[in-house]
Amino acid sequence: MTTLAITELLGDGIGPELCAAVHAIAATLPLDIAFEPVDLSLERRRREAGAAYDQVVASLGRTKLGIKYPTVTADESPNAVLRTRLGLSVIHRPVHSIPGIASKFKEKLDLEIVRVATGGTYDDPGQRIGPDVAVSLRIVERRPCTEAARFAFELARRNGLSVTSSSKHTIQRATDGFFEAIVRDVAAEFPDVPHRVELFDALLAKICLRPRDFAVVLTLNEYGDFLSDMACGLTGSMGLGASGNYSFTSSGEIDVALFDPAGGTAPDIAGHGVCNPTAALLAFALLLEHARHAALAAALRAAILGAIAAGERTRDVGGALDTLEFTARVRDALGKSLP
Repeated sequence: MTTLAITELLGDGIGPELCAAVHAIAATLPLDIAFEPVDLSLERRRREAGAAYDQVVASLGRTKLGIKYPTVTADESPNAVLRTRLGLSVIHRPVHSIPGIASKFKEKLDLEIVRVATGGTYDDPGQRIGPDVAVSLRIVERRPCTEAARFAFELARRNGLSVTSSSKHTIQRATDGFFEAIVRDVAAEFPDVPHRVELFDALLAKICLRPRDFAVVLTLNEYGDFLSDMACGLTGSMGLGASGNYSFTSSGEIDVALFDPAGGTAPDIAGHGVCNPTAALLAFALLLEHARHAALAAALRAAILGAIAAGERTRDVGGALDTLEFTARVRDALGKSLP
């Protein structure tokens, strides 16, 4: 049996409980999985940040595949450091309505959000100019925009979907206009994939009004951040999503793929065994799919969503199960569906 090596970035708060849930599911799969743990907790980063990040880079240089648990953002943002050190330029956040999760939004949502992971205004902290003015530089670069656009169009082609690119190109003409020009060039390579452009403020309203009109949505950095949180809110929870983070080779192939659950370290419930592992398990399913184990990924998603639809839920989404109990329900359903 081929060994699947996975770098595992250990974090803070509820991280150890999410890690235990992923390992319980991994043990059920007909795969030989070798986790390579790297301690990225705040304690270690404060003690030896350089060595911690160097270890992450070295491990992912070997495995090309990783899962990350929540980390405290204190002295620095670990996610931002990892994007810089690993060259992660694209974030993919699938956001789908989950039957069994209560939401005030009654329409069905099925979005694949593809976000340029660098630039925008996020790469520049800005500066004060005198007592009454502050400025920040907006950065848009061709390479990450091209990588994000190709990722979005390839995703749409594989799944028979359309692409909507969104920005404020009529106002931010130099930066957002450059982004849309890059997207148009990439779109020309995919004549079979429908593509349209929406202004970002209008896009938010239209998704709320007619979400069925949108499938793959491609945005710049901060727009993708805003859209991802809004979409998760529409589905009923900020903590049920998972993301893939990607870097690319010079030839455009995915190099490193790092997957993580949405949500933070939840220090108020850490160690109590009541956190919801759904997002971490969905992140693991994304990892399996990327590692060419699509059938196992589909089976895991079906087990997770089936448990939730059947009322087997953790307390944060209206159920009564703790972390281990919910994980056990998913594990048992997954075991029954596997050969």
